[in-house]
Amino acid sequence: MELTINPIRRLFKRVGAKRVGDNAAIELARIIEDKSKLLATEAQKLSEHAGRRTVLRRDVKLARKILEE
Repeated sequence: MELTINPIRRLFKRVGAKRVGDNAAIELARIIEDKSKLLATEAQKLSEHAGRRTVLRRDVKLARKILEE
């Protein structure tokens, strides 16, 4: 896992959680990483399809739109 638990705990706290269990933070981090990997993969494919080696913001936005369908 590349995301650390403390930023995830802060995210929970920002939305009003009083306490955050380790397992809850770990699970949310896992979910965020899984979804981020899918999004990054799709964005990379879009940039490659466009003939670019650089992934741009518009690739990420379009990838998000595609994955939400």
